[in-house]
Amino acid sequence: MLTGAYMIQERLFALQDEKYREFQRSLIPGLSKEKIIGIRMPAMRKLAKEFSKEEEAAAFLKQLPHIYYDENILHAILIAGMKDYDACMEALEAFLPYIDNWAVCDSLSPKVFGKHKTELLQKIRLWILSGHTYTCRFGMGMLMRWFLDDDFCQEYLELPAAVRSEEYYVNMMTA
Repeated sequence: MLTGAYMIQERLFALQDEKYREFQRSLIPGLSKEKIIGIRMPAMRKLAKEFSKEEEAAAFLKQLPHIYYDENILHAILIAGMKDYDACMEALEAFLPYIDNWAVCDSLSPKVFGKHKTELLQKIRLWILSGHTYTCRFGMGMLMRWFLDDDFCQEYLELPAAVRSEEYYVNMMTA
């Protein structure tokens, strides 16, 4: 009987779409074909919804790093669906150092953040200053996602503008 990471990998491979795998590979330079299973987002969201109710989901969130891009996407969707801010932030902080591409980074947007903007802004300020490409990018993404509405303040434009990076994916988010 399979357990842990192998069990979820088996479920992920059951959803594999080879054509989509090739498409994803073309969008994420530097990520080898062997690291991509190729799961379409509707199927991934459905799996995440089912898996989030299983006790193995909590263990999966602690099993870092993952082998496959698709495991990271599943991880991001599970975090995004968390309803408890503190648990979400704990899982997010553990996951951020393992994000290694723009697609996983940009798919991660926890809904619970909308109810905790004061605390979130403090975290965003730290993330944006991170030397890790995708933590910095994530911070900028969250600033755009949650602070371009009624909460907008001129200072928020200065946060990403102050970042000096040679990293393409940081600079693209800044732009």
